[in-house]
Amino acid sequence: MKADVLICGAGIAGVVAAYHLCVRQGIKNVVLVDERPPLTLTSDKSTECYRNWWPGPGDTMVRFMNRSIDLLEELADESGNYFHMNRRGYVYLTAVPEQAASFQETAAAISALGAGPLRIHDGHHETVYQPHAAHDYRHQPDGADLILDPALIHAQFPFISDTAIAALHPRRCGWLSAQQLGMYLLDQARAHGAQVVRGRVTGVNVGNGRIQSVTIDQDGTPLTIATAVFVNAAGPLLRQVGQMLGVDLPVFNELHGKIAFEDVLRVIPRDIPLMIWNDPLMLPWSDEERAWLAENEETRWLLQPFPAGAHFRPEGGMEATTLLLLWTYHVTRQEPVWPTQFAPEYAEVVLRGLTRMVPGLAVYLERMPKPNVDGGYYCKTQENRPLIGPLPLDGAYVIGALSGYGIMGGMAAGELLANHVAGGTLPDYAPAFLLSRYDDPAYRALLDSWDAAAGQL
Repeated sequence: MKADVLICGAGIAGVVAAYHLCVRQGIKNVVLVDERPPLTLTSDKSTECYRNWWPGPGDTMVRFMNRSIDLLEELADESGNYFHMNRRGYVYLTAVPEQAASFQETAAAISALGAGPLRIHDGHHETVYQPHAAHDYRHQPDGADLILDPALIHAQFPFISDTAIAALHPRRCGWLSAQQLGMYLLDQARAHGAQVVRGRVTGVNVGNGRIQSVTIDQDGTPLTIATAVFVNAAGPLLRQVGQMLGVDLPVFNELHGKIAFEDVLRVIPRDIPLMIWNDPLMLPWSDEERAWLAENEETRWLLQPFPAGAHFRPEGGMEATTLLLLWTYHVTRQEPVWPTQFAPEYAEVVLRGLTRMVPGLAVYLERMPKPNVDGGYYCKTQENRPLIGPLPLDGAYVIGALSGYGIMGGMAAGELLANHVAGGTLPDYAPAFLLSRYDDPAYRALLDSWDAAAGQL
């Protein structure tokens, strides 16, 4: 068996790479190899959101995400919005005056990076706040709206705690159906010559300093596929596959959870944006509960301050009741293990935290509908930027470390990878994602002051 390009991994990274290689670059014989069905390891565990609202340093990630969203909108146009893309935005909320001031400073900085204009609504600026549209991804504002008028916040989002004093609403943001996007891209790639081979990559064979073939295991039966181009798109297994090439990729994994929760009492409207509480918080407990938790060292941590970032969004149509609840309040580096495991108290902790933003959710603390807890791994680099491009072995490439932003950044990532492979024109942000960036002493020095969670939720 032969392949012009062999891609290890049929998650979103591998699928977008195959799409761009086949559909946009015209390379016909592309083979995706995965031991699981496509898009089922981590890609289907996504929050399925997208945004161009990214901090620095520099404007690299803003330009990268703007390009990716451009491509997503093109796909939505050509497919009749097959994957249900909306542009409701993200809404960051705070009850702390210092954080409100930080909103304005940070928003002005991100706006200046190319994310769009900043509009301030404080009763003094003559600006009109345009409410979000539930379904339209076109004809919506760009940039962001900073609301410093609590009355306007509560008029737009009456379910939010009346302690909120500021809201930042970035607008080129929203979500889509990741599974339907991925299958649309895979179907297009297959129609242009791509194929999926079920199996596990067990070896990459090198001769004369370049890729010669790849060996895979198909339920105990070995199969060798001759190829001169190998793409590592292995998601959480990126580093292990890199080691087959003799390349140590500087990546690690974090486990992030997602809770599907049925809002049977319809506390939350169905047409809202993604809502994020941007303040650290203490979990609400009764005096009796606090006393009980304080007695045991294993539960005392539940009385400590928790980090900012609890967020949620509706899932499904207007008649559905599902909410997706997310809050990674405890992050550790770990090796990927399947099936993923989450602490039994995780869902209750997240729900309790969200009652600080939405007091009405407290009605579920007495009798909580059974949640569905799932999640996947964020494979990331130290500075939370991806690895896309050639590796130090002729014919070897990588597309990965798309740390929780594989859905939103995938289209630009796949385009960039395909241009590297096919010799196409590279965007000027391409060097920022090369593995070779770590060879630059000045870049390595910059990493010491870099926020490892920059842009991450």
